[in-house]
Amino acid sequence: MRQTPPDPQNKDDKMNAIKIKTMSQNRLNLNFLIAAFMFLAIGLFASFAHAAADIEINTPAVSAIKNSMQARHTQLEPFYASGAVGLTRDGLVSVRDANAVALSQRQSVNGLVSAENTDRNALYKEIANGNGHPEWEAEVRATFAQRWAQKAPAGWWVEGANGWVKK
Repeated sequence: MRQTPPDPQNKDDKMNAIKIKTMSQNRLNLNFLIAAFMFLAIGLFASFAHAAADIEINTPAVSAIKNSMQARHTQLEPFYASGAVGLTRDGLVSVRDANAVALSQRQSVNGLVSAENTDRNALYKEIANGNGHPEWEAEVRATFAQRWAQKAPAGWWVEGANGWVKK
């Protein structure tokens, strides 16, 4: 069957030609939007990947806090091992079982835990500030919480989403 060329004077042929042209333009616009979206998505992903905090940053303030924490660690270690003190899911430490601490040592342990948490909070803040992004403090805290939980020796208590778990 032979097709006849569209008649420019025929209204139906004109409408069909306009519809075909519009559909082609819509398809081109859609392809352009998809390509633009992909480009933006890749750019955003790359910027987020680039924007990760350097948690190994070592400013003078970070170094001083780490030294303070290291000096205290030897005092806290027996309480981690006994289960009296555990690592919380928010990157701090907590007296988990006060009954595991002799009454005569409880005040001392509470003071150690308080000082440790003060240093940990300061550490997270200083690392975020050292990266030039104070708004990253929560991300830094979450990263440290996860790392400390993973590196905790067997027998230590770690708080998870469902409560305390002995490693």
